[in-house]
Amino acid sequence: MDLFRVIDELREERKRLDYTIKALENIVEGEEIASSVVRPKRRGRKSMSREERQKVSDRMRRYWAARRKKIVEETAS
Repeated sequence: MDLFRVIDELREERKRLDYTIKALENIVEGEEIASSVVRPKRRGRKSMSREERQKVSDRMRRYWAARRKKIVEETAS
């Protein structure tokens, strides 16, 4: 067996292994960076205070009253 050919094959294999090792290191580094970044938690719907709920309630009460009034006027005409 030719010793130079064996050495060349081993060097090629080392290049492939170095490339694979570097790729795996990049993946691990990326995971470490991603896990160290604090992501803001996604919040659900904003809760309303008691006053805000009351304002919405009053506004909707006026809306539906006006709508009922309009329907009654249309049927009376």
